[in-house]
Amino acid sequence: MASIQPFKALRPQAQLAKQVASRPYDVLNSVEAKKEAAGNPASFLHITKSEIDLPEPVDIHDAQVYEQAKENLAAFIKRDVLFRESKDCYYIYQLIMHGRSQTGLVCASSIDDYENDIIKKHEFTRPEKELDRINHIKTSGAQTGNVFLAYRNNPSIDALIENWKKTKTAVYDFEADDQIQHTIWVVNDESTIQSITSIFEKEIPCTYIADGHHRAASAAKVRATLGGNATKNADYFLTTLFPSNQLYIMDYNRVVKDLNGLTPAAFLEAVAKQFDIEQLAKEPFKPAALHEMGMYLNGSWYKLTAKENTYTTDPIGVLDVTILQNNILDAILGIADPRTDARIDFVGGIRGLQVLADRVDNGQFAVAFSLYAVTIDQLFAIADSGNVMPPKSTWFEPKLRDGLLTHLIYE
Repeated sequence: MASIQPFKALRPQAQLAKQVASRPYDVLNSVEAKKEAAGNPASFLHITKSEIDLPEPVDIHDAQVYEQAKENLAAFIKRDVLFRESKDCYYIYQLIMHGRSQTGLVCASSIDDYENDIIKKHEFTRPEKELDRINHIKTSGAQTGNVFLAYRNNPSIDALIENWKKTKTAVYDFEADDQIQHTIWVVNDESTIQSITSIFEKEIPCTYIADGHHRAASAAKVRATLGGNATKNADYFLTTLFPSNQLYIMDYNRVVKDLNGLTPAAFLEAVAKQFDIEQLAKEPFKPAALHEMGMYLNGSWYKLTAKENTYTTDPIGVLDVTILQNNILDAILGIADPRTDARIDFVGGIRGLQVLADRVDNGQFAVAFSLYAVTIDQLFAIADSGNVMPPKSTWFEPKLRDGLLTHLIYE
């Protein structure tokens, strides 16, 4: 069963919450982070993307980047931008995007659960990305990146959280510059804390990583490297748990730089062996059902419908990302490992579909594919089976902001 704990969050003063809150470190490059943090000394990007405060060009994995993060975190505390909660608490985090609301429980989840597969995974991780977070956590002493977990919705948890939201005052409530509303309540009542912990221990058999595989893996490896010097805090990592019926998964699309030596006509001919092809008007094509996808090639959109021999009915084989990978990306374009092949890039659905056509039309890429979004039930089925999805299969929105709640691993 799931083991979670309250924790003493490091968090901003209420009047500074909007200034501190920043987009996740892994959705921005250094140039974008520097621009976003410009003129805002309270931006948490000074901690999560601390290279923005170092001379250019500095390697983002250089030791001085992590030391700068540690110095900046200490400075935020000294300046009273951030303060440490006086007691262990849970936190309720509500996000509203385009009128749609989802509410999660911020807590410390057990690394033992992660290692024993009570926290289930659906993606492989990349060693270089793990190492970056390992160095950041060990040097700064803080888990600044929140791991987004999902669980099968539970009426008892729903009722408890909704009652707290209705009867208590939020400590943070602001609309970010992307028009997403962020509201956080502190759950500091001992009886309520015990009830939450108990429900998860007795009624929630497992949780699922929705977003944050590298952050979770890094937290586990930090504990392992600390060995006998690990603190109790290092046995847990920062997570926000959302009920499955509130989650929204967007499409995660692909663009490829070349046609692997084929002409557009020859490429279309090869694709037609495995897909029914329909040429469309110039409007971007958004797939509306499983086993159909869009393709933008040579100035035109096409609707591709997978033929029955292109997929299986197992949890992995039925996915459109798998169908695309096996039948086009690998078989025709020669991209065997999309995690490492520089010829492919991934575009989250939040950016819209026109960006796919734009990236082909400007000559950066030769072909683009729009995909039908993976469902939460498909994600659960794959994780339960012990399999992993192809990389970049799911894009969750809205994103949690960094800096509002941080978990310290050293006392």
